Parts: sequence; C-alpha cells; structure tokens
Amino acid sequence: MRSIAEMFSAGSLATVVVLSSFTAVSSAQEKTGQVEVVQEVKHDTSPPLSELIKGAPEVENLKREVHPWRRIPLPPNMKPADVEDPVLQKELLSPAKKSPETERNFDGVGNHFHDFSVESVPSDTDGAVGTTQYVQVVNASFAIFNKANGALLAGPTRSSRMWKGFGGGCENDNDGDAIVLHDVLANRWVFSQFSVDGHPFLECVAVSTSEDALGTFHRYSFSYNKFDDYPKLGVWPDAYYATFNMFQGQTFVGAKVCAFDRAAMLAGNVATQQCFQQGDDVGGLLPAHFEGGTPPPHGSPNFVMNFGSNALNLFKFHVDFQHPANSKLTGPTTIPVAAFTPLCDGGTCVRQPAVSSKLDSLADRLMQPLAYRNFGDHESLVVAHSVAVGSGGGIRWYEIRDPDGTPKVHQQGTFAPGQGIRWMPSIGINKAGDIAVGYSVSGDSVSPSIAFNGRVSSDPSGKLESETMIVSGGGSQTSSAVGRWGDYSSMQVDPSDDCTFWYTGEYMRSTGEFNWHTRIANFRFPGCGKGASCGKGEAYCSEKCVNINDDRDNCGQCGHNCASGKTCQGGVCKSCPAGTTFCGDECVDLQSSDENCGACGNECIGIGKCTGGECVTHCPGSNQICCSGKLAYCAKTCTQPCQP
Repeated sequence: MRSIAEMFSAGSLATVVVLSSFTAVSSAQEKTGQVEVVQEVKHDTSPPLSELIKGAPEVENLKREVHPWRRIPLPPNMKPADVEDPVLQKELLSPAKKSPETERNFDGVGNHFHDFSVESVPSDTDGAVGTTQYVQVVNASFAIFNKANGALLAGPTRSSRMWKGFGGGCENDNDGDAIVLHDVLANRWVFSQFSVDGHPFLECVAVSTSEDALGTFHRYSFSYNKFDDYPKLGVWPDAYYATFNMFQGQTFVGAKVCAFDRAAMLAGNVATQQCFQQGDDVGGLLPAHFEGGTPPPHGSPNFVMNFGSNALNLFKFHVDFQHPANSKLTGPTTIPVAAFTPLCDGGTCVRQPAVSSKLDSLADRLMQPLAYRNFGDHESLVVAHSVAVGSGGGIRWYEIRDPDGTPKVHQQGTFAPGQGIRWMPSIGINKAGDIAVGYSVSGDSVSPSIAFNGRVSSDPSGKLESETMIVSGGGSQTSSAVGRWGDYSSMQVDPSDDCTFWYTGEYMRSTGEFNWHTRIANFRFPGCGKGASCGKGEAYCSEKCVNINDDRDNCGQCGHNCASGKTCQGGVCKSCPAGTTFCGDECVDLQSSDENCGACGNECIGIGKCTGGECVTHCPGSNQICCSGKLAYCAKTCTQPCQP
C-alpha cells in the first residue's frame, strides 16, 4: 500500500474541520450529525482533454470485477413478496398508447466497440447530454459522441486519462464508479471517479471550462478515511451534491452526504466540501439533480432521498460555504408510499435464458437520478427503483410534489407487464411534465435487453404507456462467480429543447462473460414544446390546449371521449346525478337552470329566473316588466310592455 506521502506532495493533504464549536479534528474522526468542512487535496487546470487522451490505452489488460458489490441493509417490515403490489398497473391505457419510437439509437462503449475489449464488470453505464455532445462513461472508460448523428468524437479511453498529470490516485488508479453530468446552469460538464486502491480514499472531480467536453477541465480531489462506495452526484445552483455509502472494510457504517463548492470549481479556485455522516441505519441516499430552464427558488436546499419501510425518506441539505456553521442537513420527512418488496430482497435473482447464472438487482436502493424540476406553480421530484412482482419484477416509480413544503406523493405506480423482469431503472421528467423510465429486461425467455416507456401529463395518474424496446439482447451473462449487472443506468433530458430524453444502459449481444454491450438512444413524446404553454389542468390535444378536467372529447387525457349521456367531471367520465339531465356537455337541473328551464335549450332571458321548471319574472316596487325584443327588463314605464 502506498503511503500518503508517496501519493501527494507535502502540504497537499486534506484538512478536515468538524463544526460544532469550531474545533479542528483529525481526518480519522467522523461525527454523525455535525458538518465536516474538508479542504481539497489538490486542484489544477488540465490541458485539453483531446490532448490528454492521445495515445492512451483503451483498456487495462486484466479481466476483473472492479470492486465487489457492497450491499446496504434493507429497512425492516417490508411487504411480503406474496402480497400483491397495491399500485401494480394491471392493464394498458385505454385507448391504447405506445411510448414513442427512438430517434437515434446506436451502440455505446462495449465489447469490440472500436476495438474496445471489456475487462471489468459491472458496466456502471452512465451518460449525459449537452448542447452538441453526448458523453458516456462505463466503469473505467469514457467516450464522447456527436449528439446530432451519434458519430464517435473521442474514445473509448480509460477514465483515469482525465487526470493525466494530476498525480496520486486520481491519475494512477482507474477504479471506476464514474459519473458524468451536464451542468445546465453553466453549460459545463462534470466528471467524477473514485480512487480506492490506496489510502486515503479519494473522489476525483473534474469540471469543464467550456461547453466542449474535449476542452480543458478544473480538476480536484477530495479525501475520505473510509471506503466511499457508490458515489452519486447532483447539480444544484449552490453546490455539486454527492452521496456515498461508506464502508469500513466490508462493514457498512452509514451514508455520507457532501456538497462541493460549485462556484469555486467553476472558476478553478481552491474548493472545499462540506459533509454530513449518517449512522449505519441510513444508506442508499440520492442527491437531487436539477434539470430544466427554471432553477429552484433562491435559497432552496438540495433534496436527498432514500427509501424506508414502505416510505420515502426526504432530507434537506442547506450549505453555506461562507459561514459553514449555518450549514445543516435536516430530516428525514417520511413520505408514505404504497407497500413494496425489493426485487430479490435486494440481492441476486434476475433470471436469464439457458443459463443458471443470475444477475444482481441492486434493489436495496433507489436508482439514480433523483430528478428535480421547477414548473413555476409546483416543484416535482421523480425517482424509481426495482420491486418484486409475483415471481418476477418491475419498476416502481414516483412523482413527489412540494418537496420544500409539505411533500406528498402526486402519483406512483409499478410497471411489470408480460414476460421478463424489469429492473435497474432510471427516470426523468421534461418541461411538459412528460415522464420517461429506461431499464433492463431479462427473464427465462428474454435475454438481457434495454427498454423504456413513459407518460405524458394528460395520461391517467400512476399509469405508463406500453413500452418501446431500445435493443433486444441475444445472449446471457455466464459467469457463475460474478452476477454483476449495471449498478446503474442514466436517463437525462436534452438541454437544447428540454423535451427530448436520452437513455443509456447495458445489454448482452451474445452469451459469454466479460462481453457486455451498451446502447444510447433518444426519443421525444409528441406535443412537448407545443403544449408547454398550456395552462394548469390543460393538455395539448389535436393542436390546441384543452381543459382535460371538463372536456368530454379529452376527458383526463387526449382522445378519451365520454359516452353519450355522460359528462367529464374532474377528468373522469360520469353519469348525471339524480335530479339532473344531460344538456349539451353538462349535467343541469331543469327545475332551476336559467339556460335550460323545464327542457334543454329553453332559456330564461333577461330578468327571468327559472323556478320549478318555469321562467318567472318579478320587478321590485311599482316597476313594470318591459320587453325589447327578447330582452326583459324593469322600468317605471314601458315603451313596449311584454306580451303575455
């Protein structure tokens, strides 16, 4: 094992300050519930990435499981597997609606992709989309594509080349768990990868200096005294937020939530991170990741979430880099959800055709991202995870609204149609409120494949449209010792139109081991961009905005027609209540309706009032009832009295 002195030059070691009484403590200490202020180990600004990757070896010449899967404990009192999922979507939408076809659909980094050879499992497939480029990372490699046509611009290249010349574990190790995000507020790229083969354990973070992923980067490393497993990142206006599952050897010691100083890193200045260490009863946290054109309200905390016993747990992280004593992590707020059973009890049970090898579920945690969007009149978080459904499995998804007020489930559902197990989801939400979920599919007769589905805002609550296959698998993963699969995948929204979804995930083209493939695809629901200006309660149907709460031709969703004699009430087709009659497009009381008095269309004009099914007029005092055409009015004297 390399010493700290060997890894970093003198004077570059991290400084940790735990703020309670402003006393410094050594980096070996961690205090649950107190904020730790941790100085960077070092930072620099790189040469252009296009130069760093020249002549780089594409892979390591070693087939390996990059790091053993470290499970986190499941909450107690979960739903028994033999109890039916209460929000299982049992039928397709009526009328039938199919998720859109893909627009671009091409292979990403995988076995024999531009001479790339798979040397490690799992794939850890992740990706992000910018204004002109799509960047994909797999466990220890990355590639950059032209998003307009899918053409490869650079790579595949070992991820550690990002830190060439940086020194220490970031440059010398290529340990994986890489993440890439697009910072839509700054139009920058954010890369991260951990270094955990030596000590201290590191998180290596690079922020681009421009919108070009092949340009220069401000590079940073931050240290931890325990294994910082399964890092996840989220962009927020005041920080880049990160979550980790911390381990002492193979023992889980709790989640850690950190905030990197985004402003300093965008400028290439000295940066700190502020962290809160949780106890061993808190794991699998995800930070909220902002997408879209409207930032969170000024001063909004970042939202951090995991699941509990048939609940979602919501934390709020407010960071103050100028006055760290003001930083705080509050919560959790428990949000009850429909009861669920984690797929495989969080372990390994996903079946494949013709082999006995099973694949990992990673159902002991929520899957990235925890996607945040500010619609102006409300804020939404969407997230998904894998659950057991009968002898198979499916995708449980949620939309949570008002996270900074009284958070509540706006809608939720479980999607598990037909054959195969669906798992390893990633979810997103665009400016029109369309929701898309991508995932893996496998089973006794279905080779590991990639699919997606979704919904538009006018679809019935908690329901998804029928799925679209991105790519069908052609074989199974055979390793009996290593069932590693995915670890995660990525659904992101294109910042150019804030409508188009991009998804990347893992599949098997042929049977074998260390031969996985990945796919990159994008798609868009019709109406996004056109209907984004529709008002609250409206949807874009047949080239116009309609109120789906009371429109009989589009009741609850576009194209849903109410049968004759029924009206649309609150988005649901209903028969008229007792004592009312269906007239035109609404239910009315013929005994009191001034527009339909005694019969449909019989209108009481002017001062006439419908009483007992008859038009009755009355003028106060000595005024007379006068008429002018069809208009009745009251006056002292009439030029044209009304005819009886």
